[in-house]
Amino acid sequence: MTLFLIAVCAFAVGSIPFGYLVGHFGYRKDIREHGSGNIGAMNALRSLGKTGAAAVLVLDAAKGFAPAFFVAERGYGDAAASIAAAAAVLGHCFSPWLRGRGGKGVATSFGAIFALNVYAGAIAALGWIAGALATQYSSVGSFFGSLLAPIALYIFSYGSVAQTLYGVFALLLIAYTHRDNVARLREGTENPIRLSGASNDIVE
Repeated sequence: MTLFLIAVCAFAVGSIPFGYLVGHFGYRKDIREHGSGNIGAMNALRSLGKTGAAAVLVLDAAKGFAPAFFVAERGYGDAAASIAAAAAVLGHCFSPWLRGRGGKGVATSFGAIFALNVYAGAIAALGWIAGALATQYSSVGSFFGSLLAPIALYIFSYGSVAQTLYGVFALLLIAYTHRDNVARLREGTENPIRLSGASNDIVE
């Protein structure tokens, strides 16, 4: 029952659609009607600009971090914290407030990883930066950081099965949410990261 309540509460926190809320209250825009229609930080960059994207990034990461950190600090153990992390990311990707739609889960997942293990979180974030800088594609950075995450979680948690399984789960989920990006990468039509001139006709 405790694990069920943890999962439900974490899912509820993760489901808060900060991308939509920042766009609506801060910019009078429905972010779903611009760019890719995604509520994540990358579409916020293209639709709202740098400040809006930064706000969405921090808030999305925080809603992954907070449930897992709270559960871990309360001493419920690795399994409970990992369940909280997974539920928060699922809430973000399949938000009931947006009729089961949501973001792609990267920022929320990385926030959760930082809560589970700060060193693994740093490795995942650096992996994203390295992949994105090397290719200019956010999706590649997301894959690379997510691929490193379960390895880093295993190493820095000294073999925690629960944390490692969370890393594998997040990798598979992010691969699923980025399936359209994979298709565009194969076709050579994926759009690169652009830090200036947010454009509403760019597809994430």
